[in-house]
This record gives sequence, C-alpha cells and structure tokens, in this order.
Amino acid sequence: MGNVALLLLEDGTFFKGQSFGALGETFGEVVFNTSMCGYQEILTDPSYKYQIVTMTYPMIGNYGINPEDIESDKVQVSGFVVKEYSKTYSNYRAQRSLDHYLKQYNIMGIEGLDTRALTIHLRDKGSMRGILSTQDSDINSLRRKVLESREMTGADLVKEVTVTEPYAYVQKTDESLLAYPQIKSKGNFRVAVYDYGVKSNILRKLNDRNCELKIYPANTPYKDIISDFKPDGFFLSNGPGDPAAVSYAIENIQGILDLNIPTFGICLGHQLLGLAFGGKTYKLKFGHRGGNQPVKNISTDKVEITSQNHGFCVDDKSLPEDVQVTHINLNDNTTEGLRHRTKPVFSVQYHPESSPGPHDSDYLFDEFIEIMNK
Repeated sequence: MGNVALLLLEDGTFFKGQSFGALGETFGEVVFNTSMCGYQEILTDPSYKYQIVTMTYPMIGNYGINPEDIESDKVQVSGFVVKEYSKTYSNYRAQRSLDHYLKQYNIMGIEGLDTRALTIHLRDKGSMRGILSTQDSDINSLRRKVLESREMTGADLVKEVTVTEPYAYVQKTDESLLAYPQIKSKGNFRVAVYDYGVKSNILRKLNDRNCELKIYPANTPYKDIISDFKPDGFFLSNGPGDPAAVSYAIENIQGILDLNIPTFGICLGHQLLGLAFGGKTYKLKFGHRGGNQPVKNISTDKVEITSQNHGFCVDDKSLPEDVQVTHINLNDNTTEGLRHRTKPVFSVQYHPESSPGPHDSDYLFDEFIEIMNK
C-alpha cells in the first residue's frame, strides 16, 4: 500500500487513491487515453508534456519497462493515473518495473481511484487543470494552487522539449534506456526534422526509408538549415502545447512554403502548418488520445484506425482555397489531414508511426518519399 494521494481538478472535483512512483506534488492538464496497451510509449511521448494522463484500461504496468519501446530520452508526463498498478511484471524484454521507472524520473503516479468516473467527468466537462499531491490533504489549499497554475491555452511548451543543438540521427547499439540511436544514418534523401517534441519511432520510420536525418531545434531559422544541410525535404514533428503560441515555428514554416520544398507534418506539425497556411486553430473539449480513432481518407473513402494525441485542432473553415482537407475524424468530423493544392506539402493530425497503435496509416511515409523523389 502506497502513501495516500489526492487528485484535484480545477472545478473542485477530487479523487483519493494510493501513490506509486515519486512522492510530492505536480500540476498539469488532466486528460485521458483510451489505448489498451503502450503505456511506456505514452509516458515518454513529448506531446504529453505538462499533462496528467489517465489510462482508461484498468490494469497498467503488467509488462514492465524495456529499452526499445520508448519515444524520447525520459518520461514526459506530469503525472500518471491508473485504476490498478500491477506490482508484478512479466515480459521477456522487461528490465524494470513501472514504479521504478517513474521514480527514476521523479514522476508521480496514483492508483486505486475510479478512472471511469474521472474519464466521464472529463468527457462531460472537458479537460482541465489538476494537481496530484501526496503532501497536502487540504482541499481548499489544493484548489487555490491549481487555479494559480498555468493553462494549456497560450502555452509554448515546445521550447521545453526541443533539442538545444542540431544532431544527426543515429541507430541504437546498447541496452541503455535511450530513445535515439548511435550509428549515423545515410540515405537517398536528406530530411531536416524540426523538433517540436519528436517521437523516436517517427525518426525510425523515415530512416527505414533511406532518409538521412538531421534534427534541429524548433527555433532554428529555416535558411540556416538549408545552408547547413541542403535538405530534400522538411519534416514537422509532433509536440505539446498550444500551436498558436509557437510563433517562431509558424514564421519558419511560411518561409519553407515559399520555396516549394517537400514538407510533411504530423500532429503539432500539422497544426503549425495549418497556421502557416493562414488558418486558425482551436482547443478541443477533451481532445483525441488513444489508439482507436477512426479517420476517413476523403480521396479514397477508406477508413483508417489511428493513434492520436492532441488537444487542439485546425479549423477547416479558416483555411484558404488552395489548401484542401484530406482526412476527417469520424467521431466528430474534425480536420485530420491537409494538403496544399499546388505545393508539395501535406500533413496529418494523427500518428501514422503508431507507437502505440495500428499500422493503417504507414503509407503516408511512403507518400513523403515519393514527393521528394519527384
């Protein structure tokens, strides 16, 4: 039995449970993810920066932690909420427990609360700020603290997860818990990756398709990248926070658009591209997070089951006529894909690299290669 932990939402709703992982106090936007597996990838996805993630699947931790299934070099979430934490784990690749992993990065977890009730509340009322604490049991005190915490709208979290210096993508050769490899890749195409919080499996997918990758900090001037690397294409990565707050990224993307360089964006990269096109974004009520989101490809009429993690969306009605919507979410008809009618530029809101999730959308990486090949 762990220490008593409290999760309090900004509307005053609170849940009591037991702690695992680190002790202390943490803030973040409380969200839910409907994936049935993949907690390790979710924990290490930089798109979850400053979020307290609730897993709807009832038992978490049963297959432990391994060196392969991580998406960045550390745990990125602010806190982790589960119905039941499995104290025993069993998998031939596992090297440590989830509890040990969270403690390693000083991340708090809470178990034993009604995650169904929490999820329903967030679905009905919307995602909201929360505080997770093992050191303060005064509800009024916790409420004051959470109301003073920062909001997701207007937050530039990219600057907190992007790399500080450019680096060439390398392949992993050891057993340490590092997401990025150590053998420099060579390939047929040079792709410059804007790191807004890039997941490592995206880099693997591009590398598997003979792309030589160089990853750049989010605020690097696009002209510097062109003179340094002479890329055949640009990739705009996923990432956390409000896209409208990342003005420097939008300005760089607008410069790339003027040069007609092949460009592919995913998740936050998609939203930033929509803003660079001249469109607008807005915050969804509770966002899309899970490995089971149905998306329709408008040009083929095929439905893809997709992995998603986002709280903002591009407003399709704000886009100029030379930009077309290519994919829509069948749950709420929101925009899931964009393509410029005359420029070699496209994007999707969801995650075709999976991790975790289905592989229905893997073809999009091939389309990017085809565009650069032309």
